Amino acid sequence: MAIAKFIDYVEKEKNYSPHTLKAYQNDLERFAEYCSREHQEDAIDLIEYPLIRSWIVHLGEAGNSNRTINRKISVLRSYFSFLMRIEQRKTNPLRKHKPLKESKKVQLPFTEKEISELLDGAHFEDNHQGLLAKTIIETLYSTGMRRTELVHLETSRVDFDNNCLKVIGKRNKERIIPVIPALKKQLQYFDSLVNTMRSQADNPYFFCNKKGQKISDALVYQLVNDYFNKVSTKVKRSPHMLRHSFATHLLNQGADLNTVKDLLGHASLAATQIYTHSSMEQIKTVYKDAHPRGYKK
Repeated sequence: MAIAKFIDYVEKEKNYSPHTLKAYQNDLERFAEYCSREHQEDAIDLIEYPLIRSWIVHLGEAGNSNRTINRKISVLRSYFSFLMRIEQRKTNPLRKHKPLKESKKVQLPFTEKEISELLDGAHFEDNHQGLLAKTIIETLYSTGMRRTELVHLETSRVDFDNNCLKVIGKRNKERIIPVIPALKKQLQYFDSLVNTMRSQADNPYFFCNKKGQKISDALVYQLVNDYFNKVSTKVKRSPHMLRHSFATHLLNQGADLNTVKDLLGHASLAATQIYTHSSMEQIKTVYKDAHPRGYKK
């Protein structure tokens, strides 16, 4: 099996996060175990679609959602494409496979009131954790960057002179995000308090713990979840919901979809359009108020 080669390829060529690499490897290993256990087939590099189809049925019977199954099959598709790339297969057994239908779950963003209540209220302790949490939340909401982009934001890419952040996103692509005055003030304050210990720890990354060391993805999630628990009753309180809120609130205020796409670092408008559903009520109101026949029965 070429699983190790594939993981090395997506790590170095695709610049996938450690979390994604772990998920990819786990999915492929579980598939290999299924093939060996249920079909006495140890060479997954050679299998064909009927066996994959049986795995799909198995996953469904085990209680996996269509969304989860589609994700696992997407990993398999990528794996077989890699095998074709290195000339270990001539065809992809999933070339004609159609993804299972998924039920669309509407994720409600944080409201502007919830975010203002948290950032403007007295919810952050007067210590390093409070300062770090407020700076992280302010940055995620003001820029829409991904959690892993924030964690890997290097100090050299925080440009106070030109009021911008140079973010390295998916596929190692750089994009420039403007820094609004409120965020600049918060970033400068954080930097002034941690710069010395960050330098002593020889840490190139902007966000750091109280020892000056790089923070983890898990810490960012924990801080966002814990602090929003103080002002929001929403079940999902993740860094991604701040990205979701950033996009939704910009669209509510009339921002152009293409502009939001560029700020988020999306490759296409299709990825950005998932945020437009939350803006529909605002769109309806603007449409009704602006259309000449909007108020007519």
